[in-house]
Amino acid sequence: MIWSLLKRKKSNQALVVRQYETITGAARSPVFYDRMGVPDTVLGRFEMIAIHLVLYLRRTASAGEAVQGLAQEVLEAFFEDVDHSIRELGIGDMGVPKRMKKFARMFYGRANSYGEALEARDREALAAALSRNIHPEADGDAPSTDALADWMIMAADELARVGDDTLAQGRMAFPKAGE
Repeated sequence: MIWSLLKRKKSNQALVVRQYETITGAARSPVFYDRMGVPDTVLGRFEMIAIHLVLYLRRTASAGEAVQGLAQEVLEAFFEDVDHSIRELGIGDMGVPKRMKKFARMFYGRANSYGEALEARDREALAAALSRNIHPEADGDAPSTDALADWMIMAADELARVGDDTLAQGRMAFPKAGE
């Protein structure tokens, strides 16, 4: 991951790193794992980073071209991070592309279902999508994702008020969960 970050345009490198660190830092908030039913596992952490990234990409989609370019680089940093994590878990070079395709499908599927529910402000659909993705093996016994759905709707509303200048500086922050 670090080598590809070094190849980025120097003007965007610091912005991409800062914004991606904000996304991953917010996704690590203990409240998601302690009080909102997200399992503190590799896949649970992937889910939370994906949720934060979806919220970030939704907000940046309505911004100017420069911000959208920055958002694309943040998205690329996410996939580079996933690639790096897969390799750290011991997956060999031959298995990485297959798993990357799977994670890409997972991410874009989530982006679509969460985005549609957020756009419609459909809390029930959002909670159902979250439950399906965060607890895929639970047959009706999954912890409730209602609090997480509520937070996502609130976060999307708050992020909609973030100015384009803040986005262009790579300084978009997420509202605290559980407050």
